[in-house]
Amino acid sequence: MFAVIRTGGQQYKVREGGFICVEKLPYEEGASVEIPEVLMVGKGDSVAIGRPFVPGSVVQAKVVEQKKLDTILVFKKHRRKNYRRKNGHRQPVTVLKIESIVH
Repeated sequence: MFAVIRTGGQQYKVREGGFICVEKLPYEEGASVEIPEVLMVGKGDSVAIGRPFVPGSVVQAKVVEQKKLDTILVFKKHRRKNYRRKNGHRQPVTVLKIESIVH
């Protein structure tokens, strides 16, 4: 069984027992999370597509950890103007383990 969910402005295809990294969520490690924005649910040959969400469907997940991704360097330069700026950014993310898909 799989589902397509929306969280943090992005869509993810998830399966039971799988892990996903999503935009940071305000939960502690070990907390249980319900994601009600289920766009599609599929099991075998049957597929339920929502308009925009599948009614009565919820994805239950558990927060595994809160972490930051690797550093992304942001470098700006204007040639021949002696203008250089270097900056780094580490995006905070939440790692979720998909416990179950309720349909």
